Amino acid sequence: MKNWFFIIFTFLLASCSELIDPPKNLIEKDKMSEIIAEFAINDQMSNFFPQTNIENLTRFTLKQKNITATDFVESYKFYTATGDMEKILNNAQEIVLEKDPAAKDYIEKKLKENKNVPAFAR
Repeated sequence: MKNWFFIIFTFLLASCSELIDPPKNLIEKDKMSEIIAEFAINDQMSNFFPQTNIENLTRFTLKQKNITATDFVESYKFYTATGDMEKILNNAQEIVLEKDPAAKDYIEKKLKENKNVPAFAR
């Protein structure tokens, strides 16, 4: 009986190779980075122009990239569960720096002040 339990348990572990199944419309990592970079830029724009509606900017960004909100959320959950989100966020930060080189000095200054800042908070 113990042998059967061990065999069944081994098969269960082997069949569960991923924590979460990939969504049907998984967004590519590069495209996900581009979208997150656009979201960050939109968020900063709302600081300069308080009357800006971030929700509309988010919808516009997703529509521009032909992505539904559901696809974005499901892809975000998947990449978070698989551990790829940190790479995606670092790539998004590089995209923002390419678009606004002046931001690099500010980010480096903040990272020196707070050395243990996780990728999602940068």
